[in-house]
Amino acid sequence: MLFPLEQGEKLVGIARLAQQSKLLRAKTEVEYLELPSRGILNRCSNPRMPFTWTINPYRGCEFGCKYCYARYTHEFMGMEDGQLFEQKIYAKQDAARTLRSELRRHTEGSIAIGTSTDPYQPAERRFEVTRSILEVFAAGRGRTISITTKSDLVVRDIDLLDIIRRRNVLHVNITVTTRDAELARKLEPRAPRPDLRLEAVRRLAGQGISVGVFANPVMPMLTDSLENLDALAKAAEEAGAHYFGGGTLFLMPCAQAQFFPFLETEFPALARRYRDRYSQQPYLRGEYAKMIRERVEQVRANHHLGASPQPYQPEEWFPEPQRTLFG
Repeated sequence: MLFPLEQGEKLVGIARLAQQSKLLRAKTEVEYLELPSRGILNRCSNPRMPFTWTINPYRGCEFGCKYCYARYTHEFMGMEDGQLFEQKIYAKQDAARTLRSELRRHTEGSIAIGTSTDPYQPAERRFEVTRSILEVFAAGRGRTISITTKSDLVVRDIDLLDIIRRRNVLHVNITVTTRDAELARKLEPRAPRPDLRLEAVRRLAGQGISVGVFANPVMPMLTDSLENLDALAKAAEEAGAHYFGGGTLFLMPCAQAQFFPFLETEFPALARRYRDRYSQQPYLRGEYAKMIRERVEQVRANHHLGASPQPYQPEEWFPEPQRTLFG
């Protein structure tokens, strides 16, 4: 066991399932495990989010982004060491079958794929959980679906995405924090290079898929300059993106435990300033947040990009009308 229990203490819920998970494959510093799933659709409790349901095909994420807020999700499985979030990756068992069953009960509400972990992280090349989920959506129609990823692997599924976007409202969000490949490698050690992600935008847009670029998170004194944001918006426009967004970094305690030591090593001049800003609360508000909103709006306008995905009527949204004997 990762963490010894006190005498008489028992693991329950997701922690018990994780502890019983079957090892699928292991490589240096990363273990892949299979996680029994009681459900795939999770209801979003935040009323400010533009979706009703979320799907995360995996628990944990191998990309190892230093600022990742989702590390806390491993704590539910009894793993409080933030490093384990990128070292123990759980593939959800029977995801497609479970989703089919849940969609029969939950017929309404938009669905966001990839809200806590990346659906196209390296594990997807091996286990194809995300593709199996997309196959379910490709067989149906009349839903609103979004996918958020940092990976160019998304273009592997362009055949399914094309079917889905003609039968459902589909938007794909590609996250690119900076065009500086060296900086990106430090911040997001195992994520694909920025140019590969932008090429994925180009491929998706060329297929007629609604696609945008998210500069999330915008990090103070690292990626928040007008020059960086404008370069990203310009690249998004040139790649054919339809919209562009960016919000300020927030750091929960589990993320701070990883990000602050990273800053001490790579950007020591910034470490104290980050600690001062984030030690009291994980969100940045006030004048700084306002400044970032205005910068994002400015570069968006400069490059004729929308603020959000635009609704559209899929060509096969409704089933074909049944023909009568004489019609």
